[in-house]
Amino acid sequence: MTAPTSGVSPRRLFRTLATAEAITWALLLTGMFLKYVTETTELGVQVFGMVHGVVFIAYGLATVLVAVDQRWSVGRLVMGLAAAVPPFATLPFERYADRRGLLGDAWLSRPDSPSAAQRAVSWLLEHQRRAVGIGVVAVLALTGLALLVGPPA
Repeated sequence: MTAPTSGVSPRRLFRTLATAEAITWALLLTGMFLKYVTETTELGVQVFGMVHGVVFIAYGLATVLVAVDQRWSVGRLVMGLAAAVPPFATLPFERYADRRGLLGDAWLSRPDSPSAAQRAVSWLLEHQRRAVGIGVVAVLALTGLALLVGPPA
């Protein structure tokens, strides 16, 4: 049995979210410049901080999804997740992963994959509408949890 075809490859999904994460970092840093350097407004931090937080979480979830599907080592998964912390580091990590063949044009997970995590990815690919809903709920839940915990110290 083969994995369903999807308009979004692992490479495209990861590249899109790595780029979005870097862009939201730039927006947040711009907001911080306006707040702390020019002391003109806090609006940039309030708006772009939330946008960055949501994209940060989406990037993390996509990284786990792609890592499981593309069979990354735990070390590479940790590197991919850690790349979201320093500003703009998702971009060089994406290039690194692409150059090393870690980002395929096809999904590898199948319903008969040996790993339960890969079977779960296969299920998500087979049920794309549900997967998007699950992804949105996961991002919202994790964002809500982050808001309860508070901003990073």
